[in-house]
Amino acid sequence: MIVYSKVRQSKIAEVIIIGIRFLVGFAFIPSGLTKLLNRRFTPLSADDPISYFFDALYQATLYWNFLGFCQVFTAFLLFTQRFATLGAVLFCGIICNIFVITVSMNFKLTWVITLLMLCAGILLLAWDWHKVKILVGIYPSKYEIENYKSPSLLWQIIGLLLFIVFTILMRSFTA
Repeated sequence: MIVYSKVRQSKIAEVIIIGIRFLVGFAFIPSGLTKLLNRRFTPLSADDPISYFFDALYQATLYWNFLGFCQVFTAFLLFTQRFATLGAVLFCGIICNIFVITVSMNFKLTWVITLLMLCAGILLLAWDWHKVKILVGIYPSKYEIENYKSPSLLWQIIGLLLFIVFTILMRSFTA
């Protein structure tokens, strides 16, 4: 617990975590917008099982749009910093699903990327363990509540601006 406390109070560690939140949040924006705007994800041949899988998801329009919304919403939460813990929980659920898909459908080396993203999500949950542990029935101490503050308003504003800029840029690339 002492090591966790020291790491949590490190400004360098905080900046690294904020950077990871931005990075994994950014990773969800292009694919999420593609789905949300009801566009096909990949132009592969229909004979390929992976293309067939994506085409089936695309044909289920409402579900395809829902997946896109969830990815963009999760990215938004991660960028806000204030709601980043909820974003990390959602991110882990979504990326775990994507990881299992990439492994089960034999996506060449894509499973390595999704595994690294899953590890980043787990790291984000570990960073916010004092908040996440309440989900499993362990309540934070008064010390944790008082000493583990959310990032400053400046980081929250920067995150919101970056989300808006990245979303606008990705929207123009996916059009």
